Amino acid sequence: MLKKLIVLVLVLLVPAGLLFAGGQGEKKASNLMAIITPDKDNTFFIAESDAAKAKAESLGYETWLAVHGDDPNVESDLIDTAISRNAAAIIIDIANADASPNNLRRATEAGIPVFCMDREINVTGIAKAQLISDNFQGAQLGAEYFVKLMGEKGNYVELVGKESDTNAGVRSQGFHSIIDQYPNMKMVARQTANWSQTEAYSVIESLLQANPKINGIICGNDTMALGSQAAIEAAGRPDIIVMGFDGNDNVLDSMLQGKIDGTVMQPNALNAEMAVELADKYIKTGSTGMAQEKILNGCFLITPDEADEWRGYKKL
Repeated sequence: MLKKLIVLVLVLLVPAGLLFAGGQGEKKASNLMAIITPDKDNTFFIAESDAAKAKAESLGYETWLAVHGDDPNVESDLIDTAISRNAAAIIIDIANADASPNNLRRATEAGIPVFCMDREINVTGIAKAQLISDNFQGAQLGAEYFVKLMGEKGNYVELVGKESDTNAGVRSQGFHSIIDQYPNMKMVARQTANWSQTEAYSVIESLLQANPKINGIICGNDTMALGSQAAIEAAGRPDIIVMGFDGNDNVLDSMLQGKIDGTVMQPNALNAEMAVELADKYIKTGSTGMAQEKILNGCFLITPDEADEWRGYKKL
């Protein structure tokens, strides 16, 4: 009778025990790693997704790739899908600094660990780790080179990314921490182009008509730099200095052609790979092994002389 009672107790306990991995309180998941990024057409996010996918598959995971298009509602649906598929982990470049934490919290509460890359959330304790480029440091590098190219004087325009993206504000702060030290650098306009090449073209086209004495344009990302370069070319103003940020292959090509003057390389692929590696470690051990949640990886200045040494957000 005692043996039967012990067997019955074990039968009742085992299903509940299977819900937890390593005694860490995390839900035991499938072998699926969900990788969610903002855009399937932007080379920056393609490289990010490809790097995460390759790393996850090299570690033995199946992958599910999805795109939220910077829409928190779409992101919310994708999080629900990852939860329903019992993902082992979610690797994500978030949609919105304000709305995304609530979406990610649902995954965490469902026992699925979340790892952010590129864009950060301003709430701690939801993501197990956030792999972020040091945007402030990178912006300072870009601003220092921009000021040098401008000869420490002149009229310039700043193009800012999406207001909802924390990175846009951090990069702008980094730019101004350097540029504002030079009294002969005059900002004639600061305007968002929402990370968009098309919007950047339209904005610069209009600003050049209103301010024909513009000498330089510093951009919060490379896509806006490409739009700016196209606009100044159409206006017959190749003398205008254009500075980007990201390390986009298309911008590197433009630099080699003597058009765009510089960019700052984000360690995009590294962030994605590290996010997956930390997710794998957490799944297996219940810990990332890191002392802090936010992990900053430094950026690199790229000049035209060095543009052929980089591709795919990595040094060749």
